[in-house]
Amino acid sequence: MQNRKRIHLCLAHMSDGGLEQKYIKEAFDTNWVVPLGPNVNGFEKDLEDFVNTTSHEDTKNDKRVVALSAGTAAVHLALIACGVKPGDEVLVQSFTFCASSHPVTYLGAKPVFIGSEPDTWNMDPVLLETAIRDRIDKTGRKPKAIIPVALYGMPYDCTRIMEIAGRYGIPVIEDAAEGFGSRFNGRVLGTFGRYGVLSFNGNKMITTSGGGALITPDEDEWRRIMWYATQARESYPYYQHEEIGYNYRMSNICAGIGRGQMTVAEQHIAHHKHVQALYEELLAPVAGVSMHSQPQPQPGAEYDSNYWLCTLTLSPTLRIKGQEDAYKTVVTGAVGGAAGVIHAADTATTDCQPNDNVEALRVWLDKCQVEARPVWKPMHRQPVYRHAAVYTNHIEEDIFKKGLCLPAGPYVSDDDVRYIADCIKEAIVRE
Repeated sequence: MQNRKRIHLCLAHMSDGGLEQKYIKEAFDTNWVVPLGPNVNGFEKDLEDFVNTTSHEDTKNDKRVVALSAGTAAVHLALIACGVKPGDEVLVQSFTFCASSHPVTYLGAKPVFIGSEPDTWNMDPVLLETAIRDRIDKTGRKPKAIIPVALYGMPYDCTRIMEIAGRYGIPVIEDAAEGFGSRFNGRVLGTFGRYGVLSFNGNKMITTSGGGALITPDEDEWRRIMWYATQARESYPYYQHEEIGYNYRMSNICAGIGRGQMTVAEQHIAHHKHVQALYEELLAPVAGVSMHSQPQPQPGAEYDSNYWLCTLTLSPTLRIKGQEDAYKTVVTGAVGGAAGVIHAADTATTDCQPNDNVEALRVWLDKCQVEARPVWKPMHRQPVYRHAAVYTNHIEEDIFKKGLCLPAGPYVSDDDVRYIADCIKEAIVRE
């Protein structure tokens, strides 16, 4: 076991033809080592072709894309474009990574967190409308934007969320950072709302090592976002600034990686779906273990997840070997994080954490050289947002306590999946 290769959660995989290196070499050879250039333009064109495809002939997309330094930057610029100002409120899915809500606070605005529905684990449309009405009653103003999130690649209910947003006249910023290539009713996520956010971090479906993009509705909005992303410079022969802008443009080097990655994007998506199906097959007979899968097709609601990460839940009654030692020691390195722990914790526990059997299974798999990770901790349970308004049925809190992410990336083979399933079965204590 000690000599076995480590199976990581989700690592990037380069194209077979080495196109990434070709585009990077061209950038160096032509001295385009800056946050603009031919690779950036080419990558944006590739992304536009990708997001504008649809499996239904009656749906035509004509979106424009701006390549940026991070998905977080994309959220930030979309909020600015929606007119979010200090004191405004933005409705954000609680069950997500902090990049969905932190940019709201960058602007001096206030996130209002919305809980999850049980099927997709994403923003609950019923709670969304309840929150809109209640915030109007309490503040006398409508929230300025709505941010649903494609958690682990799972599509949100685009039909209901867009209908509610349209009825109240609130723009939607789709956070599809984890949902690159996921579809709802045949249409790519990120193309339903006014803006769509993509991420190309090193662990995403495709990568530029770091980076993101914002899907915009038309040429005018594309130019506006591009202006904000390039320091809001006016068209003079010298630097003239009449508004605050940001240095958010993607580099030509990173975009070169992205151009190569686009040639294998569909292969990566197909692989993740295959891995999910194999997990479902192998773990279906295991009592107390449930793989999370997309809802069955319904009239007007066809879900097509990219399964960026494959997730399971453990029954609270299931016992795992070593469970009695869960949370006995402080973690000294980030679990699944590339940057490590900068601020060490004082205690091994918090007031909201996964169940002991989930932590025990994570530790067990780690010893088996398998990287696993708890699902996202709901943002309204994060100490930094302790005073934020929240509308929830506590579904996301329950999932956080019993959920775990399993490896699914391009480097994960069928044999790896079988090994992981066997490790999970071995970890379970049977009476």
